[in-house]
Amino acid sequence: MFKRLDEAAPPVAITVDGKQLAARAGDTVAAALIAAGIAHCRTTPVTGAPRAPYCLMGVCFECLVTVDGVGSRQGCLVPVHEGMAIETQVGKREAGR
Repeated sequence: MFKRLDEAAPPVAITVDGKQLAARAGDTVAAALIAAGIAHCRTTPVTGAPRAPYCLMGVCFECLVTVDGVGSRQGCLVPVHEGMAIETQVGKREAGR
């Protein structure tokens, strides 16, 4: 469904929910999750329904993840970097995180 524009981009090591993955330099967190086959990046606070990246341009807020300990980051707007730690969000995030 999606095709990378730069297949020659160097790999970047990231961690998603404690699992090591390889992303590509230039990818956003949302793109890296999609490329890795991760079906959803958060669940809703009320019903627990899974949500996944939708608009990929920062409008819909469906791709919220915790990045390097900072919660509710829009994965579609955050570029990956070497050693990045990403956590999917389950329900609402805790205050101060």
